[in-house]
Amino acid sequence: MASGPGSQDREGLLIVKLEEDCAWSQELPPPDPGPSPEASHLRFRRFRFQEAAGPREALSRLQELCHEWLRPELRTKEQILELLVLEQFLTILPQEIQSRVQELHPESGEEAVTLVEGMQRELGRLRLQIQQHQSGITGIPEYSP
Repeated sequence: MASGPGSQDREGLLIVKLEEDCAWSQELPPPDPGPSPEASHLRFRRFRFQEAAGPREALSRLQELCHEWLRPELRTKEQILELLVLEQFLTILPQEIQSRVQELHPESGEEAVTLVEGMQRELGRLRLQIQQHQSGITGIPEYSP
């Protein structure tokens, strides 16, 4: 048996040497990042049983959508848990704050908490101004124990 580049080894496998600086490898487009995390999250949350042909397809589709949203091949367990906790945190917020915070798309629980605290201070100031305005209109000083 001859041995050299392109020869076959004992198992019949062809050995090929690839050059690292091949021009064709540089021409490949970057991998598709897929849909945005927000779009994937919404598709996962809005999916309904009626959209599937049956229970197996519904479960399979939910698994697909969840994988697209959470991207376990790119994220650590801690990052995935952060996303799940953030989502639940946003869900339990008071209605007057919830939609405003969600519109700002916080990327972490800490960012969401900072936004909520700022909005609570703002709402507190507005309520105080309203109370002061109303007590000024009636001319009755506000009683505070």
